[in-house]
Amino acid sequence: MRCYLSRIENGHTVPSLETLERIAGALEVPLYQVFRPSEGEALPLNLSRRKSLEELAEQEGKTGEEARFLLHLKAMWSRMTEPDRDILLSLAKKMAARS
Repeated sequence: MRCYLSRIENGHTVPSLETLERIAGALEVPLYQVFRPSEGEALPLNLSRRKSLEELAEQEGKTGEEARFLLHLKAMWSRMTEPDRDILLSLAKKMAARS
């Protein structure tokens, strides 16, 4: 197990979610804490702060386009009634099943 943990720490392998749950259980911490730095600790060099949807929407190209679409959908979603939301989700599920 120690060798496997070393491989994870050095980026030579990526553990499954099940393995991460087992590690968190062995450390007696909630799973989300495995992904968060300790209080006052900096993020590891290979991690950066995630950009907000608004920040992504300011970008050019496909990323910005998709972020703007999601912001528009978010605004429309808040104005929809519950039956309309159910119809939209049902349609999305059908479309996802086709691809």
